[in-house]
Amino acid sequence: MSAVTQVISTTAPSQAFASYGLLGLPLAFVALPVYVHLPNLYAHQYGVPLAALGGVLLIGRTVDAVVDPWLGRWGDSLYRHSWRAVWLTAVFLALAVALGFAALFFPPAASLSPSGLLVWVGAALTLSHLAYSGLGILHQAWAARQGGGAMVQSRWVAWREGFALVGVLLASALPALWGWPLTTVLLVAMLALGLFTWQRVARRAFPSAVTVPHGDAHAHAVGSLWQPWQHAGFRRLLMVFMLNGLASAVPATLVLFFVQDLLQAPKAMEPLFLGLYFAAGALSFPLWLKVIDCIGLLRTWATGMALSVLAFVSVVTLGAGDTTGFLLVCAVSGMALGADLTVPGALLNQLIDRCGERGRTDGAFMGWWNLATKLNLALAAGLSLPLLGLWGYAPGQQGADAVLALSLAYGLLPCVLKLLAGLALYAGLMRRPDLISVPETAHPSA
Repeated sequence: MSAVTQVISTTAPSQAFASYGLLGLPLAFVALPVYVHLPNLYAHQYGVPLAALGGVLLIGRTVDAVVDPWLGRWGDSLYRHSWRAVWLTAVFLALAVALGFAALFFPPAASLSPSGLLVWVGAALTLSHLAYSGLGILHQAWAARQGGGAMVQSRWVAWREGFALVGVLLASALPALWGWPLTTVLLVAMLALGLFTWQRVARRAFPSAVTVPHGDAHAHAVGSLWQPWQHAGFRRLLMVFMLNGLASAVPATLVLFFVQDLLQAPKAMEPLFLGLYFAAGALSFPLWLKVIDCIGLLRTWATGMALSVLAFVSVVTLGAGDTTGFLLVCAVSGMALGADLTVPGALLNQLIDRCGERGRTDGAFMGWWNLATKLNLALAAGLSLPLLGLWGYAPGQQGADAVLALSLAYGLLPCVLKLLAGLALYAGLMRRPDLISVPETAHPSA
C-alpha cells in the first residue's frame, strides 16, 4: 500500500493548529486534575485513608501506564490502516473517557463498604485512564506524523498543550464553582467538539496510508514496540523527562493539602491558586515559542527548570496566612510549566525524525512517553501520600511537625528533582544535541 505523505508547512494558518489542539482541553480533565481533586475528595468526603488511597492510585496508574506502549503499537496499526479506523476508535475511546470520569466522581458510596469503595475507585480510574491513554496517543501521534521541523512541531505541541492547560484550569476550578455534575457535562460537550475539529483538519492533512513494504509489515509491527529503546537520544530524553515530571507531579498531588493545612487559606481561594498557576502556564506559551526561536529547545527547557526552582525554593519560607506569597509562587511556577509542556513534546517529535521513524512507529514512541508521564503521577501519589502519613501528617492536622513535613515535601523535594533533571539535561543532551536532532534542523544554540 502506498500514499503521498502530506505535511502541513510553516505557513499553515493558526486555525489548523487550533483545530487539532482543541481535543487537548477535555483530555486534560482526566489527567492532572484527577490527581489534584481525587485524594482530597475521597479523604475528606468519604473518609478513605491516605495510605490506602495512595496505594490504589499507584497500582491503578501503574497498570494503566504499562499498557501504553501496546496502545502505541495498536495506534500505529490503525494509522497504517486508514484515517476512518483511527476516527471510529477515537469516538469509542472518548465515550469510555466520559463514562470513567463520571464513575470516579459519582460513586455509589452509600451502597459500598470501605473496601468496595476502593475497588470502585481503582476500576473507574483504570477505565478512564486507559481510554484517555488510547485517545491521547492517537492524537499525539497524528501531530508527530505531520513533520515540518522543530518550530512547526513546537506549534502543534504548544496549541495542544495550551488547550490542555485551559482544560486543567477549568477542571481544577469548576468543581468548586459549578459542582461535579456541570463539570462532567462540559467534559462530554468538549470531547464532542474536539473530535469534530480534529477530524476537520485531519481530513485535509492526513495521508491515507503510510508506506510500509508489504513483506516487512508483520516484522515491522512486532518490532515497533521496542524500537524507541534502540536510540540513545530517546533513552536520555526520557530520563530527563521523568525526573522533571516527577518534580512537577509531587506538588500537584499535595497542593490542596498545603493550601488547607499549612497556608490555612479560605476554601474560596483554592480555585484562585490553581487558576493562576494554570493560567500563567497557558499565557506563557507565546513567550516560550519566541524563546525557542532564539535559543533552541534544549536551552529553553533548562531556562524553564531554573525558573521553577526559583519559585519553589521560596515555599519553605511560607506559613499560615501567606497567601500573597503563594500567589506569586503559583504565577512564577505556572510560567515555568509552559516550558515543561512545550519543549519535551517538540523534542520527542524531532527525535522521531532523527531516528527515521516518522510515519512508522510514532505511536510506539508516544506510548512509552505516556507511560513515563503516568509513572511520574503514580509515583508522586503512591510515595508522597504514604510517606506523609508515616511522618505523622493527616488531612486537617496543623501541628508543627505535620506542617514541616508538608512544607518540605511540597517545596524542597521538587527543587531537588528539578536540579537533577537539569543536570541530566546538560550531561545527556546539551552536550550531545546530535542525538536528538538532525544536523539541518538543530538550532545553533541547542
